[in-house]
Amino acid sequence: MNSKIKTAAYNPADYLETPEDVRGYLEACLEENDPALFIEAIGVAAKSKGMASIADQTGLGRESLYKSFGAGKHPRFETVFKVVQALGLKFELGQNTALNA
Repeated sequence: MNSKIKTAAYNPADYLETPEDVRGYLEACLEENDPALFIEAIGVAAKSKGMASIADQTGLGRESLYKSFGAGKHPRFETVFKVVQALGLKFELGQNTALNA
């Protein structure tokens, strides 16, 4: 029997259907303490909502948003802040208990 296994590329954006999904995904990525992973995750979350919609809400260009949140990119904090807000989220600071031990 000569059967071939078919696979499809995994795209996390396909599974971010609700605001709670997006928040949970970004929180999980943030817990990894890897800024590059978090920036890439914001891009995934923005794609799940629709980059054109994010562009409209932020006043930023759709193409520049795609370029800003790819692997290895370093967008300006202002851009990150605007996109997080457009995702319906906000930044909050909490105390890092590991540093206070």
